[in-house]
Amino acid sequence: MRCPHLPDGFDFTDPDLLQSRVPHPEFAQMRQTAPVWWCAQPAGISGFQDEGYWAVTRHADVKYVSTHPELFSSNTNTAVIRFNESISREQIEVQKLIMLNMDPPEHTRVRQIVQRGFTPRAIRSLEGALRARARGIVDAALSEANKNDGAFDFVTNIAVELPLQAIAELIGVPQEDRTKIFDWSNKMAAYDDPEYAITEEIGAEAAMELVSYAMNLAAARKECPAKDIVSQLVAAEGEGNLLSDEFGFFVILLSVAGNETTRNAISHGMHAFLTHPDQWELYKRERPDTTAEEIVRWATPVVSFQRTATQDTELGGQKIKAGDRVGIFYSSANNDPDVFEDPERFDITRDPNPHLGFGGGGPHFCLGKSLAVLEINLIFNAIADVLPGLHLAGDPRRLRSAWLNGIKELQVKRS
Repeated sequence: MRCPHLPDGFDFTDPDLLQSRVPHPEFAQMRQTAPVWWCAQPAGISGFQDEGYWAVTRHADVKYVSTHPELFSSNTNTAVIRFNESISREQIEVQKLIMLNMDPPEHTRVRQIVQRGFTPRAIRSLEGALRARARGIVDAALSEANKNDGAFDFVTNIAVELPLQAIAELIGVPQEDRTKIFDWSNKMAAYDDPEYAITEEIGAEAAMELVSYAMNLAAARKECPAKDIVSQLVAAEGEGNLLSDEFGFFVILLSVAGNETTRNAISHGMHAFLTHPDQWELYKRERPDTTAEEIVRWATPVVSFQRTATQDTELGGQKIKAGDRVGIFYSSANNDPDVFEDPERFDITRDPNPHLGFGGGGPHFCLGKSLAVLEINLIFNAIADVLPGLHLAGDPRRLRSAWLNGIKELQVKRS
């Protein structure tokens, strides 16, 4: 196998790199030359006192790691591949209470409970309300545009809103409180971006505020159950339901995994449409059912997660030792030419589309996939109906993050 030619010190989790671009050329090189590659890091730079991680870039290998939790743990070092270097091990340990960072059998127990709220029937029951909300969001964006010579920030006025309103609808949070969820989730996820001036302490405080809010919500539902997911999940502690603190950490997962990721998929999707006008015209004309899946593949809002080897094993011809961290790079897997024909083409009719944007299968496959697909479909249908003549009014401003492919501003203008 040929050796990769990367600059000294190159790191796929460098937040400065991901603020400027997703490193697709380097991913392509790694898939061809070293699909499982040791990326050395200075001890502590990612919050972990080790010497680096294995970068896994091929679709098949990412899927293998994802579907073998007995070999690759989410719990040992959590699924987040790089924290701020100032984080303490105690702060990392607290994150293991979130379902994303659990392993079976504890993960299995919690997931079996919370998936009650994500059954096809449960998601269908939200569709009418979310369709109306999507139309209302786009109508409000049109009003904003009319006040500003046709221009507005797509992220703030459209992409942010539906995921927040969907979470509020799902768990019975009053809609007027959705901005609190937005603020708390931003503080938890944007710790690498100096524009937000978020320290680990502020992020931890935001997490605790959100947990406290959710626990109070759970307590209220126990006292007076309602027809919402909270009542289903917490009404009878000890009888197959979540404890109040477990529900609080589940809401953290929803607010980050369900809010940040869907928001960024919508933002990247709009940018893709406006830089591929043939696809926007096709969408407006035909509204293909395959659209949302291609938007998620193209955007891949989570660039990577990590696992930790539980025993000595082998992957991609490399010997991985017990305790080694393993980075699974979804952005690379979703552009693997062994799986996708012409992966650099944005094609909303792509079918089949076995992307890993919702995870690589296994126990951590995205619980909210159906809800995310519904939100993407509803918002772009509304945009095509109300704002069909949008065009770009500036380049996207990207989030500085070690593992999120985020857009924090996208200026657009209606014709």
